[in-house]
Amino acid sequence: MEKAQKEYLFKVLVIGDLGVGKTSIIKRYVHQIFSQHYRATIGVDFALKVLHWEEDTIVRLQLWDIAGQERFGNMTRVYYREAVGAFIVFDVSRASTFEAVSKWKNDLDSKVRLQNGNPVPAILLANKCDQTKEGLGNTLPKLDQYCKENGFIAWFETSAKDNIHIEESARLLVENILNAEDDEVPADPDVISSQQLSQQIDNTSCSACTK
Repeated sequence: MEKAQKEYLFKVLVIGDLGVGKTSIIKRYVHQIFSQHYRATIGVDFALKVLHWEEDTIVRLQLWDIAGQERFGNMTRVYYREAVGAFIVFDVSRASTFEAVSKWKNDLDSKVRLQNGNPVPAILLANKCDQTKEGLGNTLPKLDQYCKENGFIAWFETSAKDNIHIEESARLLVENILNAEDDEVPADPDVISSQQLSQQIDNTSCSACTK
């Protein structure tokens, strides 16, 4: 007897300060491309990644690319709604972007929770590891402890340019999201329907969605 096909649609946030490489990480992960051309995200962009997770399981990741300046606005509560996972990104070549990580994490935890009240699983990405680590040489070895203290499940050094640890970090996040799904008691799982997602997109001001 064949197993019933399981399909999930998970909303995952990609947040962090302006210019840390959030859009580049998403483009590398979803489309396997990298561009040196920089264009600041306005509001929020979207991209979809389909994963054939197991023989009987398909996972669709709706990646929400939140503009870096949005933490200072009042829209993040709208953008974060129904999220079940997050990447928080900083740029290893700009120490100030690491200093903002805890503010992004606090913003996230204060505005969205899983149905059981737990924080959404979050992974810290130390991006642009192909570049010089300005002022962060002593910080990276301490990130294990930092993640424990600030509620991150893990951290990775990443490079969208050189395709370093993008797939690995995403796989770990999905594993944790699925584990959280298994722990949920309600019969109606924390999976976003297409109708809900369309309504959310219609209700937010965003630039052109990622193709």
